Amino acid sequence: MSRNQKRFPYTLDSGKIRKLSDEELRVILRAADEIIATGGRSMLTKILKGSKDKKILEYQLDKSPAYGAFSELSAEEVSNRVDWAIEHDYLAIEYSKKLPLIVFTPAGWEIEKETYTNELFENFREIMCEISDLERRKAFIEILKTRNRQVILLLLDKIAENGSECFIPLLEEWKIVEVKKVSGKIGGVINRIQGKNEQEQE
Repeated sequence: MSRNQKRFPYTLDSGKIRKLSDEELRVILRAADEIIATGGRSMLTKILKGSKDKKILEYQLDKSPAYGAFSELSAEEVSNRVDWAIEHDYLAIEYSKKLPLIVFTPAGWEIEKETYTNELFENFREIMCEISDLERRKAFIEILKTRNRQVILLLLDKIAENGSECFIPLLEEWKIVEVKKVSGKIGGVINRIQGKNEQEQE
């Protein structure tokens, strides 16, 4: 019976959009990250538009940093931008049974990977250097444990490059609960930061 299910068709329409700015593209990809392989073009448009649609609220997609980023545009103008990103191979459509769902292309993922790494880094810096909230630190570590491995390794490289000692307490807490490979990487970052600061003090 499932073999006879007809796929929902879709037609891309980028309208009069000739080019997106780098920032527009990053925002679209950041919003898409919330629904990769679970939502389609319509849902992505609603996130960017800032829709109060029942499903958007139910799945807490209004918590996305990109939620409402294009609120000043019409739904059609937002949809045109989403379709431009698909037409230019930053996003793609893959079917799950009969539903067309949004996925990253390699080019799109490279951009989103960098964007999300920077976002996590800013969160990391805020939590450790500006706030002493134990519960928030624990919650943030739980988030880190579930994130894409490529993003996590990039984040650790960025922390090591920054070299601030204020990162060490959270790194040590994180190291205890991580899997062996990531825990080893965290240990290396701690050693690198400590070594760098010791050299600066000599």
